[in-house]
Amino acid sequence: MDECHDIKISRRDLLITGALSVTAASVPAMAAVQDTVPVSRNLPPVTSTINFHVNGKSQSLNLDLRTTLLDALREHLHLTGTKKGCDHGQCGACTVIVDGRRINSCLTLAVMHEGAQVTTIEGLGNKDNLHPMQAAFIKHDGYQCGYCTPGQICSAVAVLEEIRQGQPSHVTAGLTARTAITPEEIRERMSGNICRCGAYSNIVDAIAEVAGRPA
Repeated sequence: MDECHDIKISRRDLLITGALSVTAASVPAMAAVQDTVPVSRNLPPVTSTINFHVNGKSQSLNLDLRTTLLDALREHLHLTGTKKGCDHGQCGACTVIVDGRRINSCLTLAVMHEGAQVTTIEGLGNKDNLHPMQAAFIKHDGYQCGYCTPGQICSAVAVLEEIRQGQPSHVTAGLTARTAITPEEIRERMSGNICRCGAYSNIVDAIAEVAGRPA
């Protein structure tokens, strides 16, 4: 009994001893689990064939299931007008129109769009036949470096279609009233497209001018 009274263990020593005991007990169990997990190194990627329409043309691609729509357009179809900006869906540079709706192509997998109609900046117009929105961006100098411009234009075209269909935004006065095309409405709807050069006022002017035309 006297020997027991001579043993002094601090709270810190007790905690360390307990932690080491738990660790020692768990190591064999973890090793056993790892031994049962199949090794998946060097396995080929899983692929699938996707058929869709891009800028009015039928396309068939065999893609890794992890391929984003953005990478399918840029790396496989070589439509490099669609830009990779943040790759996190925060800048809007990769905006394209899918089945009439604008989306961030970096946030969606290509295989999710079997049979879809995809429109990129190349499908809206070219230097010999500009889309009205492209012409308005040039007229109003709605860009500086131009990197975000393809996404801005695709988004702007879709914005006018949203308004035409009566889809309300956060700043729309009423859910059933006709949406007025105001600078505030345009800014709100285009807020997901970032222009690091700061050409926002010119972009709004370009969209406002096209608002009276078919877009």
